[in-house]
Amino acid sequence: HVVFLLLQGTCQSCGAGGPNLWACLQVRLGLLKKLSIHYSQEAAPQPVGHPLKAVPIAVAEEEGSESEEDELKPRGLTGMKNIGNSCYMNAALQALSNCPPLTQFFLDCSGLVRTDKKPALCKSYQKLISELWHKKRPSYVVPTSLSHGIKLVNPMFRGYAQQDTQEFLRCLMDQLHEELKEPLTECSMSGEGSDGEEIRDGERSPSEDEFLSCDSGSSSDRGEGGGLGDGELLLQDDTGGVISEKERLKERRVSGSPLRGGSQEMDEDADVDTAAEEGPDNEVSMTQTQSTPCSPVRTLQELHPKLSSSPPRSSPLRSAGPAYSFKKAQLLLSARKKKQSHYRSVISDIFDGSILSLVQCLTCDRVSTTVETFQDLSLPIPGKEDLAKLHSSIHQNLPVKTGVCPDTYSSQGWISYIMDSIRRFVVSCIPTWFWGPMVTLEDCLAAFFAADELKGDNMYSCERCKKLRNGVKYCKVLRLPEILCIHLKRFRHEVMYSFKISSHVSFPLEGLDMRPFLAKESPSQVTTYDLLSVICHHGTAGSGHYIAYCQNVINGQWYEFDDQYVTEVHETVVQNAEAYVLFYRKSSEESVRERQKVVALANMKEPSLLQFYISREWLNKFNTFAEPGPISNHTFLCQHGGIPPNKYHYIDDLVVIVPQNVWEYLYNSFGGGPAVNHLYMCAICQVEIEALAKRRKMEIDTFIKLNKEFQAEEAPTVILCISMQWFREWESFVKGKDNEPPGPIDNSKIGVMKGGHIQLKQGADYGQISEETWQYLLGIYGGGPEIAVRQTVAPADPDSLHGERKIEAETRAL
Repeated sequence: HVVFLLLQGTCQSCGAGGPNLWACLQVRLGLLKKLSIHYSQEAAPQPVGHPLKAVPIAVAEEEGSESEEDELKPRGLTGMKNIGNSCYMNAALQALSNCPPLTQFFLDCSGLVRTDKKPALCKSYQKLISELWHKKRPSYVVPTSLSHGIKLVNPMFRGYAQQDTQEFLRCLMDQLHEELKEPLTECSMSGEGSDGEEIRDGERSPSEDEFLSCDSGSSSDRGEGGGLGDGELLLQDDTGGVISEKERLKERRVSGSPLRGGSQEMDEDADVDTAAEEGPDNEVSMTQTQSTPCSPVRTLQELHPKLSSSPPRSSPLRSAGPAYSFKKAQLLLSARKKKQSHYRSVISDIFDGSILSLVQCLTCDRVSTTVETFQDLSLPIPGKEDLAKLHSSIHQNLPVKTGVCPDTYSSQGWISYIMDSIRRFVVSCIPTWFWGPMVTLEDCLAAFFAADELKGDNMYSCERCKKLRNGVKYCKVLRLPEILCIHLKRFRHEVMYSFKISSHVSFPLEGLDMRPFLAKESPSQVTTYDLLSVICHHGTAGSGHYIAYCQNVINGQWYEFDDQYVTEVHETVVQNAEAYVLFYRKSSEESVRERQKVVALANMKEPSLLQFYISREWLNKFNTFAEPGPISNHTFLCQHGGIPPNKYHYIDDLVVIVPQNVWEYLYNSFGGGPAVNHLYMCAICQVEIEALAKRRKMEIDTFIKLNKEFQAEEAPTVILCISMQWFREWESFVKGKDNEPPGPIDNSKIGVMKGGHIQLKQGADYGQISEETWQYLLGIYGGGPEIAVRQTVAPADPDSLHGERKIEAETRAL
């Protein structure tokens, strides 16, 4: 276990002192000795049981020395009390708690857990992890704080109804990312490629890749969106480091929906309706008004299982006319999205992978591509017929998709659909041994990546042919995550009933090989995974109970976590479990050897004239990741090479001092950087912060002044409209909630073209401002178009006025 302490400290586990405390691995306990014996190929006998493959997790904040018996005692075996149908939450939290990269971050990098976003769920999770892994752990804890926080984030989890553990996991990790995310600097992104760049015609032939297809809910995107936070609106709504080539495909965060879903970058030619297929094989989740305890529920997120909750692509503007400025304004939003910041967090570093989706036109052979980010793979469970088709397609290299496609019912009618649904329901009630062979996790992966034919009502709109064509859609993994989360789609929700697929899916405890599903462009070197934990659901689609089986990282033994009860079990019990969600971790003996080399260098205590500062967060990756990637010191540096003023007061939490020989070895092995020998607050950033604060004050003061004058007018001659969506972004900027200015004014969503003129759209989300306020904001941000709800009335013609009065007099006389 790496204890992160600064130069002047002492190790609180072994009491040693010196400059190399950050690399203390508790050699006195013999844990490092076991690993070194394994690799030195000595003839010593190996200990009985599961080999220790990871550095044990320990809490470094406790005072006092400990006996070897206490140190060797496994931690993390604390149960969680059920606080009212909360088994779905308890099982998910125990599974995450036994993911060493994540837990090690919250234990050793606690100073990095900072957020000003409500409800500060990361703080509640950090407190829970500290309690679970404390050496003086109680028999169980009560996760009240985290439960309250998740209910504030998502109302779906309020009350005491049953919930789906997978939906809880997605919601929790999304919120943790939102609270811990940091923008990627230009320096740290300089080595990245263009994930969404299209492979042009002629650059790829169909024979170069197997026809593999992305079928269901795997991709996601954590965006910048969220609530505006506390505070009153200024205007009331009228409607109420250098990265190496290996890491060029590192995850990028595109601002947008706060929900999970969507691709990182959509190629405009990739006309793939990846959310169009919705059939009996696709798990759907929607919140039920009446629910039975502990039963998985359906949410809107899984109505589009391919991209989870991905935002729909906007269709091109087809209106024509003289209003060029209106058409131009409608393109501002899409243009701005491409320029928005990219974000990363410990969640995205650990769980994010990417999938390369390709669609080929069978007429002109044109191939368009899209790179999609995923945090979990939702795999279908193939039945007997599906397995036969799948195995046949593997041998014949033919495109196939398991399950019944809803398009086939268009020709057969609803009677066939109902009969097939009845057949599936009956099959689900029959034991697995009666109706089909055993399904493996590899079968589920093959079904997920099987090619998909686009024909009939689901034809592909080819950009080259300019018409609908038959096509083939397939996908492969472009970048493997450090921890692979796999969700088995056991629950099907039909129109009239729901049922659970109780088929046993065999899964490996070690050596899950993802190489067959890897794209040739993938930079991932480690492709094998070992199981960390598995969440199981016992019961039916209407009721049931969640438990988790987790492997303890200290002693390698498996344990059953059933709410507050924790019991040691044999690995055969885990292998026979009815898995619902599985967590796999990359397995690499090379990474263990690298850590041992660094420890050996640190123990040499070689005198050096220079000391180097290295990112504490990256050092945590080095100790827990199979592929930590290049050194990234940009987590504590600004683009000018200094420390940002807002991070200077807690810089000790962000860096670790290492000797020169250790730095040189790490730099030569992993690259990245930059090298840092001196810490100083950046004066340039300080000037920019002061200038930004001055700009914000001037804009908000000017707006308040102009708006007061506008409110004082009894009959304003002109009232202009402004999009409340843009105004809220501007307000967040001037109030200091958002560091980025909002970009050009975008009124395209509140305007509509009628008779060659731009008019206010009925029911639009807009606010009313004066002409002076409009000109002030327009002069700073530009944009448009200008939309007026009351214009200056032209003076009446005297002759016409006299004629009107004469007609009025004659009318009264009659």
